[in-house]
Order: sequence, then C-alpha cells, then structure tokens
Amino acid sequence: MRPRILLGSRPAVGGSREETRCARTWSSAPRTAPCCGGWHYRATTSEPRPGIVMAHGFSATKEMFLDDFAELFCAEGFDVLAYDNRNLGASDSPVPGEVDPWQQVRDYRDAITWFGQQPGVDAARIGVWGSSYSGAHVLIVAAIDRRVRCVVAQVPLITGLGNGRRLVRSDHWAGLRAAFDADRRARLTGAAPATIPVAYADSPDEPCALPTQDTHDFFFGPIRERATTWRNEVTLRSVEMFTEYEPGAYVSRISPTPLMMVVADDDVLTPCDLALEAYERALEPKELLLLPGGHFDAYVGDAFAVSGPRQAAWFRRHLCPDG
Repeated sequence: MRPRILLGSRPAVGGSREETRCARTWSSAPRTAPCCGGWHYRATTSEPRPGIVMAHGFSATKEMFLDDFAELFCAEGFDVLAYDNRNLGASDSPVPGEVDPWQQVRDYRDAITWFGQQPGVDAARIGVWGSSYSGAHVLIVAAIDRRVRCVVAQVPLITGLGNGRRLVRSDHWAGLRAAFDADRRARLTGAAPATIPVAYADSPDEPCALPTQDTHDFFFGPIRERATTWRNEVTLRSVEMFTEYEPGAYVSRISPTPLMMVVADDDVLTPCDLALEAYERALEPKELLLLPGGHFDAYVGDAFAVSGPRQAAWFRRHLCPDG
C-alpha cells in the first residue's frame, strides 16, 4: 500500500535562519494508508521552485542532521521534503523496526509524486538526496525513475553482501544464516519477527546489525538529545534484506541523470573502496567529492562545511540551469 506524507512541525534548529528563509508546515488527513512523517521546508524565492526529496539511512531518523542539510538547501532556494522511512521515527510502523530497502525505494518514488503536487514545487525540477542506506536507494531511484533530475548519494552502501562480509566475521556467517532461517520458520507460524540491536550498547561482542565502533559512538552519543524517536532495534529480517541488496548494479544506468557521490576516505561502515569502484562504473555527468574522515563525520563539522555547499551547488547547477 502506498504511503501518504504526514508533515510535522518542529522548532528550528540553529535559530533564525530557518525561521526567516524556510517554513515547515503541518498537514493532517485521515490515514487510509501508512503515512511517512516529514518536514516540508518552503523557500521564499519565486514559484514554482525546484525541490529536493531526502530520507536517512539504516534505522536513522530525520533529526540525525537531515535538518542541517535541508536548511542549507532551503536557504539556497529549494523546497525540501525530509521524511522518516516507514517503520521508523515519525512515520507509521506497520512492522516496527522493519528496514526493507525495496519498500524504501518505492516510498522515495511515492514521495516524489506527492512532493511534485505541492503548491510552489516545480514537479519537473526535483532532485533526490540520500545518505548511507538511503544513499544506496537514491542510486536506484535515479536509475529507474526519470522524473529525477539530479541525485546526491552521500557515503552510500554499494553492495549489501560485499559490505556485510566486511562487517561480519566469516566464522559467524553460518550462525547468522541459521538465525535468518529460524526467523522465517517462526514467522510462518504467526510469531512476531525476531529483532536485533542496530548498534552494540556496551561491548563490541554484542550481536548487532552494524558492529562498528563509530556506529556505537554516533547512535549513543549526543545525537540522542535530538533524535528522541530513534530505537536501537530492527527486525532480523532487515539484516537479511541488507545482505541481499545490491544497489551498485544500477550505477551504470543512472546516466544521463547527473550523479554526485560523496565518499569518506576512512569510512569503515560503507567502505570507501567499494564506493570509489562504483563511481568509476558510473557514466557522465558525474562528480566525486572525497571527504577526510569516517562515515558519520560526513554529517557534521568541517566535512559538512565543505560538503553541504558543494552539494547545494550541484543541485543548483542541474535544477536551476538558468539561475
């Protein structure tokens, strides 16, 4: 069932710039289908305006720095839709904690449809932005949906199985696959889906979906004060779907849609070398931005100060060719 978009309001982060340049609106309507909760940033430039559709990565919610990127893009004259993936954050949760990559790809496409129908948005000038897991999704969306005029994929997942083999010790795979099979049998009898933590809470030896130190540091760090709806739990089936997901197979099909790929040179969660190999397979027009640091550094600090304006310039170049 296709989702609707349920917009929510939230106090501005960072003060007056968002309040003076952008407005987030609230819309409520009868929920006849699952709703994806999000923010619509409205620029103050003349209509119709170009738009950017954004969502976050594996288990993450929009409060985890999507607002910083959205406010930057809005200040540059773009309307922005930043939403939570279904089953996460402010969105409806038919299956709580289920992270289904192909469902999220379909939801991106439905979000584009919804966004293009909003007053002030130019449906012929919509770009997509994704990071980490959603960075993978936008590679596929840009390859198969020609309504997309421009794409930015930040620290994207390229190969689920290849990435999984970097994250999970080889001697643990047999046990992991046995757990997938046991979960499938249990669900067939009506049991609730098995779950697993996203990140370890105390010890690196704890089973979890993303077993890196920087994942733990990010999700259990100061971001929790902003991202109060994030839960350290996904379905085990989400991890199985992760290992089956191969967005890199679509990279060569993105052209002629312009692609910008943002890669962190010390990324151990979605490894740099896998992303660079995929970038080489992409056809023109394309641009690579290589940032120093790890996966989560791309959202903050010096990396954001460099990357954010470069991404905005990429969107301007391809969504605002005459302005």
